[in-house]
Amino acid sequence: MAEAPILTLSGVKLSFGTHELFTDVELYVNRGDKIALVGRNGSGKSTLLKVIAGIQDADSGEIFLHPGVKVAYMPQTPDFAGYKTLREVVLSGLPEKERNQEYRADMIISQMGIRAEQHPDESSGGERRKAILAKTLIGEPDILLLDEPTNHLDMPTIENLEETIKNFAGAVIVISHDRMFLNNISKTTFWLDRGILHRNNKGFKYFEEWQEQLIEQEIIAQKHLNKKIEAETEWLHKGVTARRKRNMGRLRRLQQLREERRNQIKRAGTIKLEVEESEGRSKLVIEAKNINKSYGNRQIIKDFSIKIMRGNKIGIVGPNGAGKTTLIKLLTKRLAPDSGFVRIGKNLEEAYFDQNLSDLDNKKTLWKTLCNEGDHVYVRGQYRHVVAYLKDFLFKPEQAQTPVGALSGGERNRLMLALELSKPSNLLVLDEPTNDLDMDTIDLLQEVLDEYQGTALIVSHDRDFLDRVATSVIYMSGDGTAFEYAGSCSELQQKLKEDRLRKSPDSSKTSKVKQPLPAAKAPQAKKQAKLSYKQQRALDVLPQEIEALEQQISAIEKELSDSSLYGKNPERFDELTQMLAQSQNLKANKENEWLEVELLKDELENR
Repeated sequence: MAEAPILTLSGVKLSFGTHELFTDVELYVNRGDKIALVGRNGSGKSTLLKVIAGIQDADSGEIFLHPGVKVAYMPQTPDFAGYKTLREVVLSGLPEKERNQEYRADMIISQMGIRAEQHPDESSGGERRKAILAKTLIGEPDILLLDEPTNHLDMPTIENLEETIKNFAGAVIVISHDRMFLNNISKTTFWLDRGILHRNNKGFKYFEEWQEQLIEQEIIAQKHLNKKIEAETEWLHKGVTARRKRNMGRLRRLQQLREERRNQIKRAGTIKLEVEESEGRSKLVIEAKNINKSYGNRQIIKDFSIKIMRGNKIGIVGPNGAGKTTLIKLLTKRLAPDSGFVRIGKNLEEAYFDQNLSDLDNKKTLWKTLCNEGDHVYVRGQYRHVVAYLKDFLFKPEQAQTPVGALSGGERNRLMLALELSKPSNLLVLDEPTNDLDMDTIDLLQEVLDEYQGTALIVSHDRDFLDRVATSVIYMSGDGTAFEYAGSCSELQQKLKEDRLRKSPDSSKTSKVKQPLPAAKAPQAKKQAKLSYKQQRALDVLPQEIEALEQQISAIEKELSDSSLYGKNPERFDELTQMLAQSQNLKANKENEWLEVELLKDELENR
């Protein structure tokens, strides 16, 4: 007999003024569920978590919590007022009758590496986030509600959080923009879309194909019920289907760019790179040679050298406090090295995205922020009307005259991106650009970076984002050593894990100086001289299978185009709708399979 849910919501509704945030929400949560809650910024995800936590009252509906079940909620923007140390923050999570069990706080502080005696106001965003996570976990709840838990966390801490959630016996509902994090921890997905909550009993890794299927069914149903198609539904559908096709092409281009970067790294030590001065542009954007920087007794960077060429998109990763922002300041000459030198190509125009959003004036409207005079913005060689440009960044036309101070955190981040990307530049510096962005906006940023002809330096802890945009990754270990790896962030992480495992049995004898991983070699599990029979067979037959599916999809769409079909034969209509979604998903999977084999073939031929 199945165990009863520990939490149930039935018919829950909530409105703010005339705006209906969600309607008739039905959900249940079982012990041990690991749930990703996704949706666009402003869709009501955070508010729904507050309703579940009992912080926000619903207008109507029923919420049933199984007797004895404890719920712990971690907000996106926690309040640290009144706390003198991070240890006090953690201790505040203990239930009143268990306040004498301070050893539990010390245990979790040690496990998470929290700087316990540090004042919250003097702590980094990552340290504050770890403390609030520990506060949420210390009470041993049955249901964990986490709103953007990975913001400001470094990759090792995110990986530890993933393990904590996987091993957690209770249920977890997570809001996050970090795709890889959600892929790794979720077994169920809730999608809050235009006030309706959809449930899929699969993890987030299956979200896009499920989302596309739901939207396709909605559009078909609206068409054949002679209803007006909502503009937003059609836009969302176009975005979802086009994104998958663009991602295939982007992946191919990114692999080629990574190969180019490997070759640049190989050549850097053997030939002199000439500076091209024609058209005011330089092939060599930044050169750093044997740079060192220390603060007091702590060495942030030692003997680091790099040559960055036009078009490179370079990610910078490492633990919090490793010096990633300092390295960016050294490379852009905002900060002078203690020794070594940095030179920058001629006529470099830089746009700098600061994670603190310091350039925004809360009193200005969005219109005035982007366009102080007139009504057009000059963006990448063409004039755009300010409202049309704002729509590119998912703002509604009526928001153009809204003051910046009224925007949410995610909307402020979007506006800052729009502002920086509207400036003429050939060097783009992004410091934690994905914090507080929803996934649609991250997709938008990925497309902008894919089309950007200049060079980009990107500090980020978002592994999936870096996998999609970075041609190479600089890893900073935290002890001053740094090296560049010409591959994806995920491949780098795997190599670092393997390196740690090799060293761990005899770690006492290993040198304190970490040896950089060879950046010039493409990451491979083992040598492969040619395609296997199965791979070659797939390369031969998949194009015909894809073409057959396209014909099948075309035939189904033709039959569905009969506007009277639903009235005459609703069973056939439902059958065709399901067949269409299945055929489209199968076609997408076969296209991705063909692309992977084709990329492998190119790699083998170019060795």
